Order: sequence, then structure tokens, then C-alpha cells
Amino acid sequence: MPPKPRPQPQANFTCLRNRPRPPHRHRARLCAGASLAAAVLALSWPALAAAQTSTEPPATTTKEMLKQPTPDPAAAVPAISVPDAPPPPAGEEQVQFEADSIQYQNDSDVVTALGNVILVQKEQSVRADTVTWNRKTGQIIATGNIRFVDEDGNLLLTDRVELTDELKAGAISNMLLVLREGGRLAARSGQRDDNGRVILTDAAYTACSVETSTGCPKNPSWRITAVRVIYDPVKKKVRYKGAHLEILGIALPLPLLAHKTDSSGGSGVLVPSLRLSRSNGVELEQGYYVRLDESRDLTLSAHLYTKVLPMIAAQYRQLTDLGAFQITGYATRSPLIPVGQPGGTSQNDFRGYLDANGRFQLSPQWSFTSSTRLATDRTFLRRYDISRDDRLRSSANLERIDSDSYFSLAGWTTQTLRSGDPQGQVPVALPVIDYRRRLNDPLLGGRIQLQANTLGIVRGDGQDTQRAFAKAQWDLRRITGLGQEVTLTALVRGDVYHSDENDLTPTVLYRGEPGWQTRGIATAAVDIKWPLVGALFGGTQVLTPRFQIVASPHLRNLTVPNEDARAIDLEDSNLFALNRFPGYDRVEDGVRFTYGLDWQLERPGWRVSTTIGQSYRLTNRPQLLPDGTGLTAKTSDIVGRTEVRFRDLVKLTHRFRLDKDSLAVRRNEFDAAIGSNRTYIEAGYLRLNRNITAIEDLQDREELRLAGRLAFKRFWSVFGSGVFNLTDRQEDPSFNSDGFDPLRTRLGVAYSDDCLEMSFTWRRDYVGTGDARKGNTFLVTFGLKNLGFR
Repeated sequence: MPPKPRPQPQANFTCLRNRPRPPHRHRARLCAGASLAAAVLALSWPALAAAQTSTEPPATTTKEMLKQPTPDPAAAVPAISVPDAPPPPAGEEQVQFEADSIQYQNDSDVVTALGNVILVQKEQSVRADTVTWNRKTGQIIATGNIRFVDEDGNLLLTDRVELTDELKAGAISNMLLVLREGGRLAARSGQRDDNGRVILTDAAYTACSVETSTGCPKNPSWRITAVRVIYDPVKKKVRYKGAHLEILGIALPLPLLAHKTDSSGGSGVLVPSLRLSRSNGVELEQGYYVRLDESRDLTLSAHLYTKVLPMIAAQYRQLTDLGAFQITGYATRSPLIPVGQPGGTSQNDFRGYLDANGRFQLSPQWSFTSSTRLATDRTFLRRYDISRDDRLRSSANLERIDSDSYFSLAGWTTQTLRSGDPQGQVPVALPVIDYRRRLNDPLLGGRIQLQANTLGIVRGDGQDTQRAFAKAQWDLRRITGLGQEVTLTALVRGDVYHSDENDLTPTVLYRGEPGWQTRGIATAAVDIKWPLVGALFGGTQVLTPRFQIVASPHLRNLTVPNEDARAIDLEDSNLFALNRFPGYDRVEDGVRFTYGLDWQLERPGWRVSTTIGQSYRLTNRPQLLPDGTGLTAKTSDIVGRTEVRFRDLVKLTHRFRLDKDSLAVRRNEFDAAIGSNRTYIEAGYLRLNRNITAIEDLQDREELRLAGRLAFKRFWSVFGSGVFNLTDRQEDPSFNSDGFDPLRTRLGVAYSDDCLEMSFTWRRDYVGTGDARKGNTFLVTFGLKNLGFR
């Protein structure tokens, strides 16, 4: 007797199917970009059919091939051959066949393989309890615990498969297909029609697990059920009839759902999204995806609102032989309230936004990158919740990079969306040319870097500046016998500047003198570090004293404009830099000593590091910046950083700057992240107490950022975040805050398991600009594994 079939396929099928199906609704076509595996079922049948029509030479082992000499009809022998079996076509891959026993009945001309039947062809394999082949009718029946694995690793489980040797028609019942990516497809029955299409009846699909970790059946978070599923292997497309999407027991109709099976995606209507905001009311977004070919696609979408006119959007993407690019655009007509006039109104104006970017690798060394971002007005992006950026940067850059040189020809412009910034004062940089080359020093063994740079800046209603310089820098790094790391540096640079309309720059320190100006720079530096290693608290500590001397002659800093070195502040990251200014236009001169200490402790699971330092200048000559930057006097302020990490659960970072005289905290910055991926809290605090009011880039600020998530009931969580301005009128007279002013807050609840993600978010904006009104916004997000619904 053949072994009794195990109930595994039927049990899994029941887990997917045994729920009432909702009534059929009106029809509308939806397209999802998933690769549902009905196609794999079709791939399995040719292999099964081929297994019955292929032959193999006689073997001498107890596991034999199918086509062997005919044995005694009543006997079960380890090796047989069926007479008159046609030889395989030339070049066709033969199918190996194994079984515990084989029977052949002369009167009915039926071959039966019993027990652990295995068919193997290349990367495909089939296992079954019994396989019978009626040589008169050509009917092939495989029964009992059928397991088919295709070349992609997908697994088909079923109890019975019926095929003809020519594959003109076939049938399968109670099937379960387990995809390599984790999805499952079950059907009550399936067959192939005369046109070669695969038709599944009473089918269900899910990407969720249907078993618990202990192996017990469980209901999937979502599944798609259908009365019929039709797969066309020529068009590589699957269509559904009577489809419904069931999520946590709630059924939603998906009439005439269709998608491609070759991971290429197909044209069709996208799933809509819903949003509610104070500025626009209820928003319904409906998109349509157009697949132009394998390297190009287009997405069109319409946004319908209850308070304003509709908006249209489009995105075009293309992949070329050299790179890729995309173009996104939005367009509408709506009332535009000028910034600074919250009560004003206007007629419906054209409003829109363009976002295009791309990168092309022209050769192994040459590349071109570009980005364009343009908006018709300052509040469009915020009102329609497209972006919260307050500046839009457009740029283009042609680069050449090899192992020892770098070349860049670039240009950029910025569109300001800030309410108080005049666009005429925003610079346009063109051209920006930078060339660098590294050379080996043949005499002392160091490294030489040559650099040439030029920058042209034009403003519509402001100062224009052109700059060019050439620089050579030599570095030599050596390790002494006592373990000190010594780095010697020598630098020379020559600058040429030209500027006009300098009086249009509001800050006098940034103007420079008009006309042509030149400047020569020479710097020499010695940097010494001495790492000391030892044991402490069951771990390893490294104590590294550091000392640096930097010397430069007096420079004509104030005669040249300052375009790129404005936001200066002494901190741990630039304490030992040759030039503490962030750009090229300002350079520290004189002789200074910088000293500090680095300490790090590492033990299992823990890492603690800290840095502290200060600098001292030999000259009493006034510096470029007023008090409050930490660099004005001979002795600088004290700066430092401390970081504590415990595995991936705790990360604490503290940065500070202390006044050299009173030890008052001039900079206090704290960042913390505590918890796991599911439950965590993040906090950030920054306070700049520099008492600088004359320079707009260096004003005082105080800000608090909070975010967190709390997981509960395994798959559920609540989350929230907020940004709060703590700056009061004493710190910055331009603020009207009393010291606690929320800017944005967010609160929501989310569900996330192995195949389903959904969330509901409430967001409140406390600051309005023009027609981008402050108020509440409600968002719903939705995602299914392998389907990508929103």
C-alpha cells in the first residue's frame, strides 16, 4: 500500500481559505506591482510532464531511472525500463527518477512508482508518494505529499496532480505555493486550458506567515481572495476575478485586480491615499502608472481637495546607458496670500513646483550630476505638504576623479523660502572650479597636495564677488620610538579677489574693500599626539595628550570679502584645525598653541570617550570676530565632547564650550538615544549663549527636540515627536517667544508585523506663513509586503 498522504497542504489551504468571502461589488481596475507566484505553478507542470516523457540509460543501483526494461508485471523490482519509450530529443535535459519500487501492469500498460518518488531536472525537483503513468492514454497522476521546488527556490505543495504527457490539459487540486520571498498562494483547484493559460479556482494569496513560531496555524494579517485567477504565460500577467483584500478581518473589494509576474510592473491605476489638513481640507490623491518600457516609466496623479482647486502632478523616470534621471512636477491654481500679510487675499494664481535630478557616469573617471528645484512662491511646498525645506538649491557639477587628482566644474543657485530673506541678496555661484592633485615628496617622503580654486558670485540686489587662489600643502607624518605621532605641515597660498557694490552687504565685517585685492598666506604647523594604552575597569583605556603649534604671518583678512566663512564657532571638531573658519575667505593668523586631551575606555558592551581642549595666542592684536565666538582673546574658551555608548541600547553625546574667565556655559548641546528599535526615546537640546547681536549668523538660540516610540501588544506602538523653541526675547530680540514656543508636534499609533504596516498620525504646525496656515493635519499610511499599497 502506498503511504497515506499527510494533510499539510490541505491544512495550510484551510488556514488561508476558511473564511466567508464578502459579496461581489462594482468593478474597477486596480494594478499592483507585485509578482504573485501563480506563474510558478505553470512552470512546475512542464517539468512534471517532461519527467514522464524523458528517458535515461539503465542504472545498476537500487534507485533507477524511469525508462528501463519491462519487469515481471507482478513484481516490484529496483530497476525497470518501459518498452517502446521514445528517446529524448537531442539536447533536451533528461529527468532523473528515483523510487523505492516500481510496478508495471502489462494488461493496462500502466507504470506505477511507489514510495519516495523523486524527479530531478537541473535545479528543479519533485517529490511524491506515488506516480502513475498510463501509456495508452498518456495520463500522468502524482499523488501524496507532492513537493515541487523550481529553479528559483519556490515550493509547491499539493496532494494530487493530473497531467497529459503533451500538456494539452491538466489539473491540480488543493495546492499551496510557498514563495522564496515569503509569499503563499493557495487554490482549491487549477488547470491549464487549450490556450496555455493557467486558471486557478477559489484562490487566496498572502505574504504573511500562516504558522506561529511553534508551528500552530494562525490567520494572516492580510490576504487577497479571488473566485478565479488567470495567468497568461505569454503576456506574463495575472488577472483576478471577484478579488477582495482582507486586513485583520476587514474585507475590501478589489475588482479586476491585475499585475505582472516578471517583476517589471504594469500600467494601471494606483491605490488612492487620503489626507486631512486645515489649509486644503480633505485631500484624495489618485494616481495612474504608465510603464513605457523596461527603462522608462511615468506616473500621473490628481489631487482633489474640498477647499481649493485640484492639483495635478507627474513624475518621469528614465534609466540610460550612462546613468539615470527623474523629473517631478506639480501644478495648480489657488489663492496666494503674500508672505507677511496673513490676512491678505488674491485671485487664483498659477502655482507649482519642479524637482529634477540625475547622475551620469560618462567614463570611469568623469561624471555629471545635476539637481533643479524651483517653486513659484514661498509657501506652495508647505501648504500642499510636499516639503518643509526653507531653501531650494539647484546645482550642476562635472567631476573627474582618479587615485591622485580631483577636478570639479560646478555652479549653484538657491531660492529662499524664508519670509525675511530678500531673494536679491541670495547668491548665484558660477563658475565654481576646483582642482587638486596629490604628489609624493621624493626628498623627505611626505605628501604634497596642490589646489587651484576659483569662485564667482553674483547677486541681483547685492554684492558681487570673484575669487581665485592657488595653494600648495606639504604633510609629513612620523611615529617616534616612544610612540608619539608627529605631523609636520607647511602651507602657502595666494589669493586674488574682485568685488563691487560692497555697501549692499548689511554686515560690515563681511564686505571687504571694493575692487581688486590680493592676499598671501603662509602657515607652518606641528601636531604631536602620544597615545598611552592601559587596562581599566576590566577593559582597555587610551589616554592621548595632544599639542599643536600653528604659525602664520599677519594677514589682510578684512580687505577681502567674506562669502563662505561666516558661521564661525569654536567647538571640539575644529579645535585642532589649521584654520578654524569653515571656508576659504577668512584665515587665522599669528602664532597659537593648542592643547588638549582625548580619553577612551572600551570594555565588553561599553565605550566611553571624551575630548577637552583650549588654545592660546601669542599676539594681543584684535581678532576678526567679537566676543562670544570663543576665539577673540589670547586664551580661547574651553571646548569638549563626551560620548557614552552601551551596545545598541544607549548613546549619549554632550558637547560644551565654557567661558575662559567665568566658566559660563556658552554652548550646551546634548543628544540622547535610549532603547531598542521598537521602544525608544530620543532627545536633543541646544543652547547657544554667545551674547552676539550684531552678526545675523551668530545669534543665540535655544531648542529642544523630543521623539519616542512605545511598543505594546507585540505589533502595536504609539509614537510622538516635537520641536520646541526655547529662545526668549533676552536671547534674541527678534523673537516674540516667552521661552517655550512649540513649532511642530506629532502623535500617532502604528501597527507593524512581518507583512503589514499601517499608521494613523496627527500632526500640528504652530507656525503659519502666508497661506500655509498653522493647524492640524491627519495622515493615514498603509503598506503590504510584496504589494506596496499605501
